[in-house]
Amino acid sequence: MRAGVRSIMGFGLAAAVLAGLVTGCGDSKDQAAATPWCPTVEGYAVDCGVVQRPLVEGKPDLGTIDIGYARIKHSEGGAAAGTILPNPGGPGVPMIGHAGDASKVAAGLLNQYDVLLIDPRGTGVSNPVKCGVSEDEYQLGTREQQRQAVARCAQELGPKAEGYTSAATVDDFDAVRAQLGIDKVIPYGISYGTYLLPIYAQRHPEHVQSMVLSGAYPHDTDSMQRPNAQAVSLALQRICERSRVCDGNTAVNDLTAVAARLRDKPLTVQGKGVIQLDEAKLASLVFESATSNIGADPQAMTPLGMLPAALHAAVRGDDAGLIEFTKQTTAEDGYENIGLYITVACNDYAPLWSRDAALPQREQQYRDALAQAGTPGAFGAFSPQGFAAGQRDGGDACINWPGIKDHQRPDQVRTALPNVPVLVISGDLDAITPDANGKLVAAKFADATFISVPNTGHVPDLEPSGCVVGVIGDFVRNGKTGDTACIAAVPPIAVAPVTN
Repeated sequence: MRAGVRSIMGFGLAAAVLAGLVTGCGDSKDQAAATPWCPTVEGYAVDCGVVQRPLVEGKPDLGTIDIGYARIKHSEGGAAAGTILPNPGGPGVPMIGHAGDASKVAAGLLNQYDVLLIDPRGTGVSNPVKCGVSEDEYQLGTREQQRQAVARCAQELGPKAEGYTSAATVDDFDAVRAQLGIDKVIPYGISYGTYLLPIYAQRHPEHVQSMVLSGAYPHDTDSMQRPNAQAVSLALQRICERSRVCDGNTAVNDLTAVAARLRDKPLTVQGKGVIQLDEAKLASLVFESATSNIGADPQAMTPLGMLPAALHAAVRGDDAGLIEFTKQTTAEDGYENIGLYITVACNDYAPLWSRDAALPQREQQYRDALAQAGTPGAFGAFSPQGFAAGQRDGGDACINWPGIKDHQRPDQVRTALPNVPVLVISGDLDAITPDANGKLVAAKFADATFISVPNTGHVPDLEPSGCVVGVIGDFVRNGKTGDTACIAAVPPIAVAPVTN
């Protein structure tokens, strides 16, 4: 699974770390005039610029796109020990304006390492995509409204939609690398960045020094996202066991009962907008929003921590906690360009139908796939139909997307990955990119280390002790993790007691 609009709300916290560090414009008057968005980083030189690229290779009639970058230069003399190339996920999250995670990692590395921030095509300063869809419309809408939004986005973009793929994005990154004369980079991917940057490694292997992948999922991830559904149950069981204020099996049973009830009788919630809380919307909010940002403040009550008590009360006819859960998980503003999110997801992720089929055939193929989805329990507490409809970038969300003729999706690429050191990190409460998917990613590299961080969600880098950031820093410097004992000490999250 990949991060959604509220799924990367943790970057808001990390951006706060950046706020005291990055302000103003570039490091010269000429540069500020040419790139007014160029950040100033106190104590460091920053150079910014734009690389012009074709929107679609070999189709000059579709025009060009400007790719903006900002390079934070290391403070010590001599050549940089390396260049960190972060991507914060989405798809659709700009890097230059939302560089929280990269700045936290860089805090202990900027004396020797440069950090290269690039806004992916279609985001931030790199000609943001506009296709007539708002993020609230897509996040809060019903499944049918999401399907219609996808169709409208495709119609608005027309043939230009072909330009927004993961492969085109990483080729942009390499064009920036080449313009700056950088030999090798250290890709550091978060969430969708863990899907994107291995594509960079496949297409430009000679320019990869090592890689960090946090909150990872493979290109050939389960198209029905069954590991994600099962991870919801695991997260409930783990927070109950560790807090000792609820019973994990009861929490899972309560979620099953509430999902079944909402399947037949949706609940209308008035929050940021009017939300029809059916099984699909509950699934989306539980596995995407509720497992984001977990562990960033262990003592604070989070939606995930509220959930066992809210579900137990709802089973007994009291929906107040469930309504509050819904309001909290939909209250945050997003950081993604939702048009790019739709475009890349619908171009690159494997669908449950043939893209050559007409809409009625696609719908039948989708129904057939769900009917053959597996035994009861394959989707945890949810029905196959309910969980599939809760995936904003999966299920049938893209069924109205025309697709690109002869497009090779990342899961269809068989190019070998480079043999470089790779660190893969997952949070063991994360249902967006659960441990199971992180292990699959690590298995694809010859020299990979996998670490599961307890009591953290999507993404573990945000835990406040500095342990995870320290492990990442050691890996960047040495190509290996060093002492990781502090990871076991990451504290449990707060959980509301369940009362009968």
